[in-house]
Amino acid sequence: MKKLLLQLDSDEHPSVFDTITAYDAGADQVLAVGDVAVPDVQNLVYGAIFTRGGEDLKNTAIFIGGSDVPTGEAMFEEVMNTFFGPMRVSVMADPNGSNTTAAAAVRKITKEMDVRGKRAVVFAGTGPVGLRACALLAKEGAKVHLTSRSLRRAESASELIRERFDLEVTPHQVTDGQAAREALEGAHILMTTGAPGVQLVEEDIWKASATIEIIADVNAVPPHGVEGIKPHWDGKQKEGKVIFGALGIGGLKMKVHHASVARLFESNELVLGAEEIYDIAKELAQ
Repeated sequence: MKKLLLQLDSDEHPSVFDTITAYDAGADQVLAVGDVAVPDVQNLVYGAIFTRGGEDLKNTAIFIGGSDVPTGEAMFEEVMNTFFGPMRVSVMADPNGSNTTAAAAVRKITKEMDVRGKRAVVFAGTGPVGLRACALLAKEGAKVHLTSRSLRRAESASELIRERFDLEVTPHQVTDGQAAREALEGAHILMTTGAPGVQLVEEDIWKASATIEIIADVNAVPPHGVEGIKPHWDGKQKEGKVIFGALGIGGLKMKVHHASVARLFESNELVLGAEEIYDIAKELAQ
C-alpha cells in the first residue's frame, strides 16, 4: 500500500520545497493542495481518514505548510478537531519551515551548552522561526529576550508565546546599533531569525561582547543576520565564540524534516508540533 501524504498549504501554490522533501523522506505520493482556508480543512481530512481503515490508516498522513503561520496553526487545530475515535492519521505542522528550522537551531545551541539560566537574545523574534526558537529556548530554561523594530510587535509576540507555550520572554525594541548593544548586555546567546537579506547585528557589536558564547543565524541570504560570519560555519570558533551559520543549521534542519515525515507513516496517531519536532532534533543530534 502506498504511503500518501496530504499536504495542506494556505498559499496559492503549495510549497515545492515541502513536496520534494516529503518524497525524499519516503512518501510514495504527495497530494499537495494549495489555497486552503480553515473552513476547507474538515472535508479534506475526511477524504484522508475515510478511504482507509484499521492498520492501513498509518499509510496516510497530513502535512500542514504554507507561509502564514497563524493560518497554519488554525488549520492544525481544525485537523485535530476533525479526528474522532480511531478515525485519525498522523499529522505534522511546519508552516514556513518554522518548527524544523527553530528545532535545529536551538538544538545546535543546547548541544553546545546548558542554557539553563543563560541570557538568550533572539533578534527579529516576532517571525515564525523566532517565535518557536524563543519558546524552545525558554522551555530549556534560558532567560529569553525577544527583539523587534516595533515594541508593540515584540510585546504581541511575547504574549503569543505566553498563550501558546505558557512561557515568559522579555520584549525589546531594537532599531539601531546602540539598542542592539543594550539588548545584548550580559547575553550568553545571540540568535538572529530575521528576514532574508536583513543584517541585524554588526560585527563590532558581537566581537566587543565579553559574555556572548554562542551565535546562531538562520539567514542564508546576504547580507546575513550577523555581520562577519559565514553561512557554512557549523560550530566555528571565532573571537572566543561558537558560531553557527544558516547552512550549518540547515543541515540538521533537513535531517529533522526528513525524519519527522518518515515517522508519520509508523502509526496513525503521531502528532508533530514544535515540541515533538524538537525532541526529534535532540535524538538526531545527541
